[in-house]
Amino acid sequence: MGILDRFTTIVKANINELLDRAEDPAKMIDQYLVDLTDSLAEVKRETAGVMAEEKRTKRLVDDNAAEVDRMEQLAKKALSAGNEGDARAFLGKKQQLAAAGAELVKAYEAAHANADKMRQMHDKLVGDIENLKSRRETIKAKVAVAKTQEQVAGFTSGSDRAESAIAAFDRMEAKADRMLDTADAMAELNEEPVDEVAALEEKYASVTDDAAVEDELARLKAEMGL
Repeated sequence: MGILDRFTTIVKANINELLDRAEDPAKMIDQYLVDLTDSLAEVKRETAGVMAEEKRTKRLVDDNAAEVDRMEQLAKKALSAGNEGDARAFLGKKQQLAAAGAELVKAYEAAHANADKMRQMHDKLVGDIENLKSRRETIKAKVAVAKTQEQVAGFTSGSDRAESAIAAFDRMEAKADRMLDTADAMAELNEEPVDEVAALEEKYASVTDDAAVEDELARLKAEMGL
């Protein structure tokens, strides 16, 4: 594809739209700067060539116009000198030059249009490069902040998951406590009922044993004269 064929694409390129669609604007802006700088170097070379062609065709048009005017003046001089044949020859040459001049004008107009396009493209590329350079650090700073926010959001999400896990453990602990309380209650209910009479018998049996011991103690004291 020729440089002029790429003119419309480059001139209509919208940097903001390209950056909006980019997954990583920081990398995109660096790459776009490299691409634009490369394109600018090519555009400068092509623009210089097209402008040279414009000047060349303009010079040919001017030279042709001057030659047409010179033939006109020579025809007038020939008539003044009474040489109608010579005047006719000069006028014939003038017509040939005028016909060639019309084609030269078309060529110049095309070269001029191409030069205008190239100058516009050159100016836009220069403007885009300067714009990107001035915005590059700001965009990179914003991207860095956005990435930090994403990391913070990830940590927050992890904290939420931890809190959810703790809440789940709390629920399981409460459930375990309820199960333990239920088991204790069941064990208590399963115990044999207390026989109150048997308990009283044991009480008084111990009292009787204590009395017998006291009697034996008194007997020993008497025997020993204590």
